[in-house]
Amino acid sequence: MEKFATLLIPALLTLMGVRLLLIPIRRVWRLALHSTGGVLCLGLINAASGVTGVAIPVNAVTVLAAGFGGLPAMGIMALLEIL
Repeated sequence: MEKFATLLIPALLTLMGVRLLLIPIRRVWRLALHSTGGVLCLGLINAASGVTGVAIPVNAVTVLAAGFGGLPAMGIMALLEIL
C-alpha cells in the first residue's frame, strides 16, 4: 500500500501540472484563431474598399476587435470609418 501511495502522489501532481500548462496554451490558440479570422474579414472589407469607399486599417486593435466581435464589430468599425 505504501508503494502505491508513493507512486500515486507524484503521478497526480504531474497530471495537475500538465493540465495547468495546457489551459494557457488553449487560450493562446483561441486568440490566434480569432485573430486569423479578423485578418481575413478585414482583408475582405479592404478588398471591397474600391466599391464601398470604406477601408479599415489592419492593426492589432482592429484585428482583435474583428476576431472577437465578429460581424457586429466589423459593422461598427465600418460605420465609424464612414463617420
